[in-house]
Amino acid sequence: MAAASGGADRAAVPAAVMRFTLFLLLWLVLIGSGWGNLAAGVPAAALAAWVSLRLLPQTGRRLSLSALSAMLVRLPGQSLIAGIDVALRALSPAMPLRTGIVAYPTRIPPGPEREAFRALMSLQPGTLPVGEDEAGAILFHCLDLDQPVANQLAAEEARFLRILGGHAHG
Repeated sequence: MAAASGGADRAAVPAAVMRFTLFLLLWLVLIGSGWGNLAAGVPAAALAAWVSLRLLPQTGRRLSLSALSAMLVRLPGQSLIAGIDVALRALSPAMPLRTGIVAYPTRIPPGPEREAFRALMSLQPGTLPVGEDEAGAILFHCLDLDQPVANQLAAEEARFLRILGGHAHG
């Protein structure tokens, strides 16, 4: 029994190191570098990695780092565009507001991956996930129903699924 536990522990080491590294990078981005910040950031990242492994255990699948990197590069610009678009639509009488709800039938099953997708889609210009219908489609409040919202969501879902290795897990 100890051998099986030791093997499981060895398999968890790369996941723990990856999570620690990501949390430490997040800490440094939010708080800044410097010895004082690093002295506080290392224990905070270690604790965050430990808690995340307890709350969301390693699944054994691998994320596509190239697809994740591409998304992370696109994200700041996409967020900026979203903010400007919403501000212009809200403040300019020349820009139409034709609000409504779009039901998007995602291929991502309920769970953490769908919640991550919903959070990511909240950064899209003029869309905000607001719930799900009885069939499981994600409901998006949209500022302009004349825009190709479903097509944009499908393109973003395809990018997101590439991060997950090309398909939804369930």
